[in-house]
Amino acid sequence: MDDFLAARSQMALSLGFHIIFSCIGMVMPFFMAVSHYKWLKTNDEAYKNVTKAWSKGVAIFFATGAVSGTMLSFELGLLWPKFMEHAGPIFGMPFSLEGTAFFIEAIALGFFLYGWNKLNKWFHWFTGMVVGVSGLASGILVVAANSWMNSPAGFDFVGGKYINIDPIQAMLNKAWFSQALHMCLAAFTATGFAVAGVHALMILRNSNKDFHLKAFKIAAIFACIGALLQPLSGDISAKDVAKRQPAKLAAMEALYKTQKPAPLLIGGIVNEKDKTVKMAIEVPGALSFLAHGDFKSEVKGLDQIPENEHPPVAITHYAFQIMVGIGTLLLFVALIYFFTLFKKKSLTDKRWLLKLFVLAIPLGYIALEAGWVVTEVGRQPWIIYGIMRTKDAVTPMPGIAYSFYIFTAIYVSLSLIVTFLLYRQIKMVPVLYNQPTSKTPNQ
Repeated sequence: MDDFLAARSQMALSLGFHIIFSCIGMVMPFFMAVSHYKWLKTNDEAYKNVTKAWSKGVAIFFATGAVSGTMLSFELGLLWPKFMEHAGPIFGMPFSLEGTAFFIEAIALGFFLYGWNKLNKWFHWFTGMVVGVSGLASGILVVAANSWMNSPAGFDFVGGKYINIDPIQAMLNKAWFSQALHMCLAAFTATGFAVAGVHALMILRNSNKDFHLKAFKIAAIFACIGALLQPLSGDISAKDVAKRQPAKLAAMEALYKTQKPAPLLIGGIVNEKDKTVKMAIEVPGALSFLAHGDFKSEVKGLDQIPENEHPPVAITHYAFQIMVGIGTLLLFVALIYFFTLFKKKSLTDKRWLLKLFVLAIPLGYIALEAGWVVTEVGRQPWIIYGIMRTKDAVTPMPGIAYSFYIFTAIYVSLSLIVTFLLYRQIKMVPVLYNQPTSKTPNQ
């Protein structure tokens, strides 16, 4: 493994782990706030127990997200010094604001975790909401930095120099809204299905049914609303990518030749050497519509883009197919769930529906990871799109492969520890929360 590949692999590994920790940290506080609100309004002790259980999960993921995020910050400077030398002054603002949001989140989480029976009950609930809002703001601000790499703005590049820098314009670049919207909905969908699936499994096992049923309903609503809205944000993102990054769109659809109209490919095996796609299902004109809102419009293929600017087509195409395929599957699960609610059917009688949620536990995160592969690999060979190539930004320091191996061991260890802690939390539910209900909240 050469140093360039090692640097890219380490960054991919770090992002792959951090994105899961951060998404759970962004979304779980809102689940927690809803259950807390329900307890305050209904005095149902089960909601208080759900809130306390979820708050411990939030604390675990906040800690792991902070660790992995700190590691990422160092990696940006150590692995990509040329990138940070030029990009730092331009897109540093969202990182600075993200740090502020992180500190607010940490303070609010401290108030919430240690505020039981000490703070005013509604102020205590408010601190939980602050945890969620500041966590979501952190995620959006990080996405703003990433979107700048896909859509550089806020400077003029003249004679190899970056001048007339405008950090606000850089932060609010053209890709910011579509990427932030798509990412936030993905976080709610993936985390919602994962949490709902775990509680569905406990319901199927007849363990603390009242506790897990209440938790399941809150998480499932978030997940299913996110799954219904995600195709709309995907359409916005696709049209935005078609305008700004035609090479990425062509790689996503393995479109080697410019076509008018262009078909949408479902599946298919990519042969990058022959520049062909076999065994794919073609939907005539659908790509033209998704890209430009017109079934007859032209979509630029890779034949109109210099070959040294082509992204890796096979990886991008397969990742895109996985993301869309899983998103479609979760959409159907959401429709079935809302139909069940509309018919006012008992969830405990619909064991097959609960089993669907159990099967969906990992799917949202697989789609999330696939989406980031599309975003990052589809931008190659650029680290700043159209301005700086990735190979020109890497550190000249040797021995990066050893760093990659060490970081791999750290992240695997961290994941095992988190898995153990969460498993223990779930196993402790009957011990900690199998208590007689009380109709009076004590705070």
